[in-house]
Amino acid sequence: MRFRALRKPLICSHVAGQLLEGRRRGLRSVGASFNLGRSYVEAELLDRGIRYEEVELDWDHIKLAYSRKRDIYAIEEGELIPLSIASEHFYKLVLVKWGKPPTLEIDGIHMHRTLDVTPDVDSEMKVSLLGDLRCNRVLDVCTGLGYTAIAALKRGACSITTIEKDENVLRLAALNPCSWELEDDRVELISGDAFEAVDEFEGEFDAVIHDPPRMSLAGSLYSLEFYLKLAKALKPDGRIVHYVGQPGIHKGRKIWKGVLERLRQAGFDVSYDERSRCVYGRKR
Repeated sequence: MRFRALRKPLICSHVAGQLLEGRRRGLRSVGASFNLGRSYVEAELLDRGIRYEEVELDWDHIKLAYSRKRDIYAIEEGELIPLSIASEHFYKLVLVKWGKPPTLEIDGIHMHRTLDVTPDVDSEMKVSLLGDLRCNRVLDVCTGLGYTAIAALKRGACSITTIEKDENVLRLAALNPCSWELEDDRVELISGDAFEAVDEFEGEFDAVIHDPPRMSLAGSLYSLEFYLKLAKALKPDGRIVHYVGQPGIHKGRKIWKGVLERLRQAGFDVSYDERSRCVYGRKR
């Protein structure tokens, strides 16, 4: 299947602050972005609120958006709709820094590094360990917001198969302007459990990007059985990068050591890269 974005107008604290400052200065309009910086429009500043094209929003809603520094809202019929989903888990798009892609938060846990790098830099560091991807077929395990797949496109990958089982994650990705590049014709999206979905591939890919949730949420994706499946999906001498992170590091846990051992058992020559917190290497 193909990824399809939902291009709704969005507002966050940064944009709301610009609008409020324009009102304070008595301006008639302000150039503002309603898609997280992808493009800009002139928003009229009226007595009751703002307007651009068919979109209207009153000042009380704008003040609310300004007060919520991390939150992102869709504007629908003059109302604010939080970019969050409450189901078995709680999912939320979170603004990290204006001009940078948001991160996905699940039950309060960020799916990207945000303290020392932004999500785009985090993704680029991971994918850079694969080297040149020109004319390569890439398997991207756990799509998330699509940032690693997009990074692979920028490195020249000619075909990307990306797998995501969580429909709530895909719903938020569709609303995220920083995921729009997933609509590229070179990207095929599989909606399903990666543990089972990779069984259909044998010797098809030049590289694998494996960026799963932490082990406590997706233990099977860190298993020897799954690593054997990834090895089967790769061509001879195919490359792999596997984000591991550092959960429990302050308690002395170094989970990448177990990952290194199991990947070696699965037929990979691998090393650990502390900067990106990834295990990476090649299929023997």
